Amino acid sequence: APPDGKDESASGEGGWGGNGDDMAKGINEKGASGEAAERPPVYAALDFETADYQPDSACAVGLAKVSEGRIVDTLYSLIRPPRHRVLFTWVHGITWKDVCDSPTFGEFWPQMAAFLGDVTHLVAHNAPFDRRVLEACCQAYGLPHPQWPFICTLRASRKQLKLPSHKLDAVCRHYGIPLDHHHAGSDALAAAQLLIHLQRQAREAGKDVTP
Repeated sequence: APPDGKDESASGEGGWGGNGDDMAKGINEKGASGEAAERPPVYAALDFETADYQPDSACAVGLAKVSEGRIVDTLYSLIRPPRHRVLFTWVHGITWKDVCDSPTFGEFWPQMAAFLGDVTHLVAHNAPFDRRVLEACCQAYGLPHPQWPFICTLRASRKQLKLPSHKLDAVCRHYGIPLDHHHAGSDALAAAQLLIHLQRQAREAGKDVTP
């Protein structure tokens, strides 16, 4: 999660998608693997914490996988960022001492890629931020450009919920979702639970839940 304004920075009033033409491809389209998505979609909620203002400075990542309306797996790791100075300790509590012996993003990627192997869509609360970090980290380590379409729960919550704020902590309070905000594992798990709530609510209202 970004340190300043992440939860409110996504523009537009659209539904399930984030910014960009491919941020929310329908579940009947081809996913990242290029295979027709006749099987049920598999989502992975994603959250990064960053060390500084550069998008390649991931210092923690959390993922939570959703299949057929339930959370089936999680993954979390601290990451050693490319620069020693951690500017946002005041946000997430992570210091250089915490991450200096952690894997770099490139070293952690094989485990993360294996976790994402069956995933058709990535999910994040303010997807443009996490998408930008993922792309920058992949570029920095010479990894393939990520092809997963993103779903933005911030935009979906703005469309479906009449709340004073749609920040992750506010929407979690609305649904009673536990949250240790700015811990990447907790934020990812919360985004996954939020996706489940929003899709269920849309389905009960007779609305299209296709991302």
